[in-house]
Amino acid sequence: MKIAILGGGLAGVTAAYQLARLRADGINVDATLFEAGPRLGGIIETVRLGGFTIECGPEAWLSDKPWAGELAEELGLALLPSLDAQRKTYLLRQTAEGRHLEAIPEGMRLMVPGNLAAVENSPLLSEDAKRAYREEPLRAAELKSAIPEADESVAGFVRRHFGDEVMRTFAAPLLAGVFGGDVEALSVRAVMPALVQMEREHGSLIAALAAKRSGSPQSAVFTTLRDGMAALINAMALHLGDLRLNSPVTSLQAAGAQWMVGYAGTSEVFDAVLIATPAEVTSALLQDIDAEAAALLPRDASSAAIVALAFTESLSLPAGFGFLTLPETRSPLLAATFIHQKFAGRVPPDGAMLRAFFSGEQWMAAGDAELKQLALSELRSILGELPSPQLAIVRRWPRSLPQYAVGHAERIAALMARLPAGLRLIGNAYHGVGIPDLIRDARLAARELTASA
Repeated sequence: MKIAILGGGLAGVTAAYQLARLRADGINVDATLFEAGPRLGGIIETVRLGGFTIECGPEAWLSDKPWAGELAEELGLALLPSLDAQRKTYLLRQTAEGRHLEAIPEGMRLMVPGNLAAVENSPLLSEDAKRAYREEPLRAAELKSAIPEADESVAGFVRRHFGDEVMRTFAAPLLAGVFGGDVEALSVRAVMPALVQMEREHGSLIAALAAKRSGSPQSAVFTTLRDGMAALINAMALHLGDLRLNSPVTSLQAAGAQWMVGYAGTSEVFDAVLIATPAEVTSALLQDIDAEAAALLPRDASSAAIVALAFTESLSLPAGFGFLTLPETRSPLLAATFIHQKFAGRVPPDGAMLRAFFSGEQWMAAGDAELKQLALSELRSILGELPSPQLAIVRRWPRSLPQYAVGHAERIAALMARLPAGLRLIGNAYHGVGIPDLIRDARLAARELTASA
């Protein structure tokens, strides 16, 4: 069975690795991986210089989703948990006195508190918002009975439980930090399925979170790899067979029960195809196969720019992992991470590293020097005096995060139902943008395609 994998980002490489494992287990399958660029990994890229481990894309994954950790351990890679003993996240606020950082109450999971006492003491919230938190567990039956039949926005979901102030103060910046998107448009069932399930089971999200925490030991919130995220790609790449770099696929056509893949002025026939390209590339490839299916793919996507600043001297920073910016705050920064306080071993002794995040198309055309200077200037205005960094790395990831608009799950289900035999879609446009989600879907798709091989 000959399988083509189109796209060498995390999803494509994971699928190719899984097919190689199946072949080693005796399954009769040959996989060919096509990647348009000169390297594998997509937005996963690690730079190691001067004792610094610098992530140019995702820096970690959520530990409570097991699929990334399982794959890393299977590959013999060392895991690195976040330093949760000092975990604290701040919001950058704009007040009459200027901009300043205010700590998010301890124990928060997104906008759901695990510690109501911490909420009561938070200056981020008015008395009305604190009352909404106190009353939400008492409204459990009401909330459970009022769950809408149709999908709704993240904003609508949060307002039903906690009101508009909590939505603006916590949900908007936290979800913007993950998706770079608008909570008024994002689908709650696609973006926060765990919270939706909590509501179905308990009504109250606060009660559900308390029950979840009492029933299981707490692990570190985030996990990364000791040698950097690119180690995951590099380890899987050692197992791959037919790899075609610098080989963009230009066409895909059905050829009876097989598939004709066009690339570099030629074409090749395969028994099955796994498409792991960005949504807009996938849409173009599907046009001649099923235009209605192509139309079901997400249309909107956000762009991100990352500026990593590495220092060989210690910095005087607030304790914790970093900060997010409230939407009404006048700052181009979406967020910043204090990497050396979030993970051990990322910097040389007495060193430090900050990562600044910008979201929006306007940053895609900005030069490296401009983005570096903007990041340094903003961070200095927020954190106080900072020395000049010894290293600065800038990366732009245009249209890298598909926006899961309300009704996303239904559209994706309809899309998948339309796919002909021998064709699968994987990647961050479908069932989650996180690293564990991509790994889970890629491995499952590879197993499904070879079930009859």
